[in-house]
Amino acid sequence: MRAFDIIVVGGGIVGLTQALALKNSGLSVAVVESHVSQGMPSDDPELRVSALTLATENIFHNLGVWQHLDPNRLCSYVDMQVWDQDSFGKITFSADQVKKHQLGHIVENQAIRHSLWIQAQNSSHIELLAPSKIKQLVFGQQECFITLDDTSQLTARLVIGADGANSVVKKQANLAQTFWDYDQHAIVATVKTAMPHKNTARQIFTPTGPLAFLPLWDAHHCSIVWSQDEPKAATLLKLSNAEFDKALTVAFDGTLGLCELVSDRQSYPLKMRYTRQWVGNRVAIIGDAAHTIHPLAGQGANLGILDAAALAEQIIKLVEQNKDFGLAKNLRPFERWRKTEAVKMVAAMEGFKRLFAGDQAVKKLIRDTGLSLANHSSFTKQKIIQHAMGLEGELPELAKLRSD
Repeated sequence: MRAFDIIVVGGGIVGLTQALALKNSGLSVAVVESHVSQGMPSDDPELRVSALTLATENIFHNLGVWQHLDPNRLCSYVDMQVWDQDSFGKITFSADQVKKHQLGHIVENQAIRHSLWIQAQNSSHIELLAPSKIKQLVFGQQECFITLDDTSQLTARLVIGADGANSVVKKQANLAQTFWDYDQHAIVATVKTAMPHKNTARQIFTPTGPLAFLPLWDAHHCSIVWSQDEPKAATLLKLSNAEFDKALTVAFDGTLGLCELVSDRQSYPLKMRYTRQWVGNRVAIIGDAAHTIHPLAGQGANLGILDAAALAEQIIKLVEQNKDFGLAKNLRPFERWRKTEAVKMVAAMEGFKRLFAGDQAVKKLIRDTGLSLANHSSFTKQKIIQHAMGLEGELPELAKLRSD
């Protein structure tokens, strides 16, 4: 029986961030993960990427993670463009408007995870237990008991579930959730465009769902996230590459000229999940285990990373006060804090999805007028840009200032 202060279940981006964020707690941390890191990506871009906000970048700088990323595979985006298909409604944003060098970076998920993995391996307070899976999880009054698939046994004063939307920790702790199906699938792929992207993130709202073009380090390559109603997504996935290229170019209003697939196409169903209780005695959940949202704003990973930083901040505060960090009552401030931020994001994404769904004339006029008015209001644009950079709301200390 091996004893740890905290066991993080899930060694993805959010789970590893959680473990690293506890570096000043004086606590021993184990990370239970089923897959070891695949190393840094090379050659062609990976399909799954994240738009990291400045708040997230601050966290990674402060945790010593950012320097492990290959600067030649990062793409900063300095502008954003959002518009309604076949309409006058549009809004543009620029880093210059808030006196920043960029609004954020597009980074491959595999690169993010491996950078976190390297730093975790170098951290004396963290032990990576991988590849390992939980066979049994029991919550006691004073500690949790975990049996792994290799029959080894662990105990911890707190188990943190960072194991995704289908979280084992959440199920074993009987933490109820609310969810609904968006009835859409997101198609992800890498495409080559005739015209350079000019470090601009773009999103167009079509009647059947949003389409995002995220710039990659090559001036003519973008990662696309094409969220479409299920029948439309199924049709697109059946098209030949040439037919898909044509459909994509038309859907994007030919903004970057002809588009050409340079990767496979993958798709995944979109669901909203919101867990009504994030903490219990000896358990807490973060990231996709606590909430999943529509990808139209690209904020899912950033929300989870902020969860991890906020939970670490609360745990360190409790340790300094010599309080039991495994009791639900002592973790409530974290839960209230991050649930407030998550609810605002869930509501905003649902509102955007509904407002921009369909092409009814009245609804289209309302949203396009709103976009145009916002585009001509410097105050409104400033607020939206601050949100897009992750600098609005109550931020954890790790997200505020860089140590470098």
